[in-house]
Amino acid sequence: MRFEWNEFASPVWISVQVALAASLIVFVLALAAAKWMAKARFIGKSTIETLLLLPLVLPPTVVGFVLLMLLGRRSWIGEAYEWLLGQPIVFSWTAAVIASVVVAFPLVYRTMKAGFEEVDMELEDAARSQGATEWQLFRWITAPLASRSLTAGYLLGFARSLGEFGATLMIAGNIPNRTQTIPTAIYVAVDAGNVQLAWALAGATVMLSFLMLLAAGRHSKR
Repeated sequence: MRFEWNEFASPVWISVQVALAASLIVFVLALAAAKWMAKARFIGKSTIETLLLLPLVLPPTVVGFVLLMLLGRRSWIGEAYEWLLGQPIVFSWTAAVIASVVVAFPLVYRTMKAGFEEVDMELEDAARSQGATEWQLFRWITAPLASRSLTAGYLLGFARSLGEFGATLMIAGNIPNRTQTIPTAIYVAVDAGNVQLAWALAGATVMLSFLMLLAAGRHSKR
């Protein structure tokens, strides 16, 4: 069974857009959380870290269900969003980004945190004693020393966002030319018996993910 070009190009383009947006958001959130948790010492730290990593082990459908309850039209968040923007969060491109952010966050956070933990605190203390601000410490000492982990975290976040399926299907649906990403398009293609389209989309996913992982691996060895 042959397929139209748009049946292939649209899911790929939407997936790339979602992955780019989600990986940027995750990068900022994970950077802040990892920087804080890497050096912080307080009661309940292990509990907070467990919560941050929880989406990593939960089934994506469970994550999607929780998000649906939190962001659905009957939730106060969903109602406020719809009142402000005139459209619901669920079954939108924004919902697909949110699902990817939640699912990719733990992986990126753990990668970045490992990099921050390797930074020698004595270097930061020495610079701090010379009057350096926290921003200067981060810019000139912490970020350069942890740059491998930061870059690897971003690339892994992009790859993970690209392949998100369960949570995306739950809160963003499978609307062609709007929320249909590569994984959901593959599911529909297989269900319809369009193996050629499924192979083409799977090949695109493998290629993009391979390039991201290859880049992450090469950067970590520099």
